[in-house]
Amino acid sequence: MRVNRKSLLAAGAVAVVTTLGLAGCAGDSGSTDDSSAASTLTVWVDAERVDALQAAADAYSEETGVEVKLVGKDNADIKDDYIQQVPTGKGPDITMGAHDWLGELSTNGVVAPIELGDSAADYLPVAVDASTYEGTTYMLPYAVENIAVLRNADLVPEAATSFDDMLAKGQAAGLTQPFVVEQGAEGNPYHLYPFQTAFGAPVFGSNDEGYDPTDLQLGNAGGEAFATWLGTQGKNGTGAFNTDIDGDIAKDAFLTGKAAFWLTGPWNVGAAVDGGINVAIDTVPSPTGDPAQPFAGVKGFFISSESKNKVAANDFLVNYLGSEETQLELFEAGNILPANTAAAEAASSDPIIEGFAAVGAEAVPMPAIPAMGAVWQYWGIAEAEIINGADPVATWQKLVSDVQAAIDAR
Repeated sequence: MRVNRKSLLAAGAVAVVTTLGLAGCAGDSGSTDDSSAASTLTVWVDAERVDALQAAADAYSEETGVEVKLVGKDNADIKDDYIQQVPTGKGPDITMGAHDWLGELSTNGVVAPIELGDSAADYLPVAVDASTYEGTTYMLPYAVENIAVLRNADLVPEAATSFDDMLAKGQAAGLTQPFVVEQGAEGNPYHLYPFQTAFGAPVFGSNDEGYDPTDLQLGNAGGEAFATWLGTQGKNGTGAFNTDIDGDIAKDAFLTGKAAFWLTGPWNVGAAVDGGINVAIDTVPSPTGDPAQPFAGVKGFFISSESKNKVAANDFLVNYLGSEETQLELFEAGNILPANTAAAEAASSDPIIEGFAAVGAEAVPMPAIPAMGAVWQYWGIAEAEIINGADPVATWQKLVSDVQAAIDAR
């Protein structure tokens, strides 16, 4: 296995690691007799990705003498277990996770900064942006995930040039329901966000350190314009958005040929391909002249703030798990676009992955700031009300007021 070592010489790093580990750190209880801990890295990973990381772990152990123990964890429990165990000193040195955990992990003081060094240039820009919180990088990214439009190319041979064109193409194909997207009774703003951004209405503004929680942008003129448009596409308009359509209903409509376009993520591509659909991946058709930018979710690895071996952890992440080879192994395990640029280019030989990558180039990181919790609390419900016929502007203004009040109360 070839590894990419740009910032640390692994053999030299071991001496530094052992010195730091024996010197102790927060949570070390004053003991300096901890050589076994200092020569071991415990890494929590999604149980389905243990095999994909084994070669990198073995290579690092062989080259440095630092044992890497991969511990498979249930993805549903890994974050809460990590937050609970790190302060006790019993947690891992490294954990796999998602970038939108960053606000919570930082607030709880359970993550340490990562030094990417020159290797930062080896990753997709959105991956590095998502891995950074308040100006500091805390995550080594390995995958980028975003939604896109799945098109039944047998029903509609050419991509739509706009949202209206998408509906028109579906209708021309004889469909009464050209387009489907998951909503549900409480809405689904994650799936509607590309259309919102096309109106120039991000959730928050940003500065040099990332998203700015003091700059709520939902209430700008673009937000109200989006709300007005959303009302025209709901129950009293085209019906393109429908709260009666949940994820299963949207999937069934596409798989049975009732709908030609389906806005969803890579997690549903397998079902479409297995169902015999001739799938093409398109950018999200904009309702305006500006790009429709979906959220990007980035997956990666965090270093524990209580790790006794932070130097080795950083070395293993940056120079082994960040390598093109390892990121392609992770891609094979999860079929999600790699964060490493070279690996992403290699994976994009698959036209499906290439399509998602093209959409992802326009994507923006989902905000990881704690204030985002106040947005999720009200956002989907307000959009669902607008879809179902509520006054768009008044409903949107109440959403903004509720969100701002919740942020101020934090």
